[in-house]
Amino acid sequence: MFFAFFGSMIIGGIVGYVSEKWGLTNNGYLASIIICLGGVFLFYMLRVMFGISFGPPGLNAIIGSAGALVIVPTARRRK
Repeated sequence: MFFAFFGSMIIGGIVGYVSEKWGLTNNGYLASIIICLGGVFLFYMLRVMFGISFGPPGLNAIIGSAGALVIVPTARRRK
């Protein structure tokens, strides 16, 4: 269980780095990675507590981190 968590966090960090590298976001590398790690953590907790899952932990990590990158920066820009 813990190996899946740490693997998910690594995948989330990679997604944050790649999205910033490819120009999909303009948050900065560290901010994008932190946002992705938060999304992965929340999605992992949903999986553990409620059984909500899209498949293997790696796919959940990609979906959680991409979802966090979509939601968080747009909410910040509105203010």
